[in-house]
Amino acid sequence: MAITAQDVKTLREMTGVGMMDCKKALAASDGDMDKAIEWLREKGLAASAKKAGRIAAEGMAYASVIDGVGVVVEVNAETDFVGKNEKFVDFVKGVAATVAACAPADLDALMECKYNGTDLTVTQQQQEMVLVIGENIKVRRFARFADGVSVPYIHAGGKIGVLVNLAVEGGIDVTEIGKDLAMQIAALNPRFLDKSQVTQEVLDEEKKILLAQMDNDPKMASKPAQVKEKIVTGKLNKFYAENCLLQQSFVKDGEVTVEQYVEAAAKKLGGAVTLKDAVRFEKGEGIEKKQENFAEEIAKLAK
Repeated sequence: MAITAQDVKTLREMTGVGMMDCKKALAASDGDMDKAIEWLREKGLAASAKKAGRIAAEGMAYASVIDGVGVVVEVNAETDFVGKNEKFVDFVKGVAATVAACAPADLDALMECKYNGTDLTVTQQQQEMVLVIGENIKVRRFARFADGVSVPYIHAGGKIGVLVNLAVEGGIDVTEIGKDLAMQIAALNPRFLDKSQVTQEVLDEEKKILLAQMDNDPKMASKPAQVKEKIVTGKLNKFYAENCLLQQSFVKDGEVTVEQYVEAAAKKLGGAVTLKDAVRFEKGEGIEKKQENFAEEIAKLAK
């Protein structure tokens, strides 16, 4: 029976085992999914299969610069308690070091990389951590900047990890500038880095909403269309100031924008700085957490 890539992916999602081992299991089981799972369990590779289905929305976001490479990762666990566990934290740091050294193209490639300092893949090391800690653990995402100057920031012990990437002229130390930018990103979570990144589609949608609001306002509804357009243009500047990092008011000095702060701070140091990119990971972001019903749990235990 032909083994498809989708079969391998499905088995991996069911067991948490690496792609190559899943492919071997399916080949050894003639494509039978149940037999493949049994094969993996017999080999000791899927001992954590039952835990793999549990929701992991806690954990840690971590950012660092390792051998000149900027890295930010998110690794999830089931409980906040495990997110503070020393072994878990060390595992997260090891994942970041692996990203820096291996330069994986995507998450699948990362999971097949040799985990930093071991002969195990990241997938295998993740499975080891599940067995040691007793919770579902999952490497979720990463970003990597090999060029320029990267500055990391970790907020609230790993609730948020931010990595800022800068182009620097003049050989100046931009650590403080980078940290200020990262803290602003952590606090305000801007949708865009600069207004030039705002697409026409987003602008059109915003204009549509603003015009609809005026049409529904008795004081504004009767105004000429050209007047409404001017008002909308003015309001779009406010949209930029709220949603674009460089156009936002600088949190440490509301009298200037972030862009003005960066330019002035770099000039004072004798150089120039350009924000190239930035990534913000918040642990559990977008993951639907399981709502526990403790009354039901107690009832089940009492039976």
